[in-house]
Amino acid sequence: MPTSAKAQVKKPPKLYSGARKTARATAAISPGAGRIRVNGTPVELWEPEPARLHLLAPVYVVGELREKFDLDVSVAGGGFMGQADAAAMAIARAYVDQVRGNEIRERLNAYNKYLLSGDPRQAEPKKFGGPGARRKRQKSYR
Repeated sequence: MPTSAKAQVKKPPKLYSGARKTARATAAISPGAGRIRVNGTPVELWEPEPARLHLLAPVYVVGELREKFDLDVSVAGGGFMGQADAAAMAIARAYVDQVRGNEIRERLNAYNKYLLSGDPRQAEPKKFGGPGARRKRQKSYR
């Protein structure tokens, strides 16, 4: 164990969050070779494919920046598309903060304005008088 005052201390990676409906994601970004892992598995093995393509959208938009950073994303809650949306938001926020420029932010906003700001839509709660949020029992007057 080194006793000098300048001992090498590894800083923990910075964390970025994303949310969609009830899904929550946290992305940790660190310098690396471009590996992306979601809940400990490589993103190439993540199923279903439409959700994987949606999750990788910010990676394709930033382009060559992908090869400079490794991403570890942990996601929980919600369904598979909500999880993909939350993870995509966390990844996009991580890339924008690492570059410190407006070019990546503008490219991501041009592709999808909800990648950085979030989508405020939520499921509407069920009300009385029917089986769902809006549907009611039909009335028949004849």
